[in-house]
This record gives sequence, C-alpha cells and structure tokens, in this order.
Amino acid sequence: MKLAVFGGTGKTGRLVVEQALAAGHEVAVLARNPAKLTIQNPHLHMVQGDVQDTAKVLETVTGADAVISALGPTTNRPLFEVSKGMTNIIAAMRQSGARRLIVTAGAGVRDPMDTPKLMDNLIVVALKLLNGNVLKDMQQAVEQVQASGLDWTIVRGPMLTDDAATGTVRAGGVGKDIGTRLTRADFAAFLLKQISDPIWSRKMPAISN
Repeated sequence: MKLAVFGGTGKTGRLVVEQALAAGHEVAVLARNPAKLTIQNPHLHMVQGDVQDTAKVLETVTGADAVISALGPTTNRPLFEVSKGMTNIIAAMRQSGARRLIVTAGAGVRDPMDTPKLMDNLIVVALKLLNGNVLKDMQQAVEQVQASGLDWTIVRGPMLTDDAATGTVRAGGVGKDIGTRLTRADFAAFLLKQISDPIWSRKMPAISN
C-alpha cells in the first residue's frame, strides 16, 4: 500500500514513517527539510516542500491509498498553519482520488462521545488561556476534515511520551474510556491500523495506554 504522510519529521510522524516502512508500505513524505528524516529505505520517497505549497502537496498525495497527517501547530501565533495546510491536503485528495484520511489531534478537541471530568475541563480552559490559537487551529482543521466528504478518522491523543510501545491502546471518549498518557509508538501504530480498519471511520476516538 502507498501512504502519504504529512508531519513525518516530527516525533510522532517519524514513528509513523518507520512503522509503515517496516510493514512493507511505500511512503511519501512532504518535508521542508528532508534531511531531518534520516531513514534510508528504497520505499521512502521524500518531497521537499511545504504543506502550504499546493503543487507539492498534490505531488505527495498522488497515487496514495491513504493519507496520514501528524501535523501540529508549532507556535501560538495566529498563523493557523495546520488548518491552512489541511485545506490543501483535502483539495489534493479530491484531485487525486485518494479517499482515506487519518488525522491526529489533541484530546482537548472535543467530540459528542466525550463525558469530560472536572480535570479534563480545566485542561481545556488552560489551553484556551495559554495556547488559544493552537487549539483554534486544530479545531478548524478538524472541522474541515469532518466536512470534507472523505473517509476520515481523527485520532485524539492525551499527553504523549517517548516510552517504549506497550502494544495496548484504549479508545473511546474523553472522561470515560481513556487515561492521561500515551506513548508515541503506540499512537503511530494506532494511526497505521486505521488505514484498513473501518471501525472508527468518520469518528473521533480519543486514545491512551
């Protein structure tokens, strides 16, 4: 299977790429600086460019069976790079005919299946106060994905750690089904599982260890 990955040089995205290649997939990655991804593999195709460049996004997506976005805001300035980039990804998928889209988001982005507890709500309040534009950027990206008409899954994660994979992931709503931490390796594995597993199609599971 051929995958297109955005955010592939980040901590989680890099693990997505590594695990995808290990599973035998062909992977195309769009990166401003391809040298940041030091993986050497004949099935890895690096596209140098930016998610704001529509031509480069289309080049990355063309021929893909599924698209994974591990993009996240890098600043609280009101640049809204993720939501603007998601506009380009969705447009490229429509043009190329790709249908399956898996996107990462934080657990602070809410879903009707959530039953947040007091601490969950306090965390969102803190996010709005300290990183309001980060949260707004991701919420806008999520809304675009939901309205895209594509076969999407938005996977929401809590606090991420660099610990070794546990192989155990809980999925569901915030406040009732998940815990507070998740290893990036387990996050990456769950994202890849969504490529062919329809159980969370057009849903927004929150996951944790």
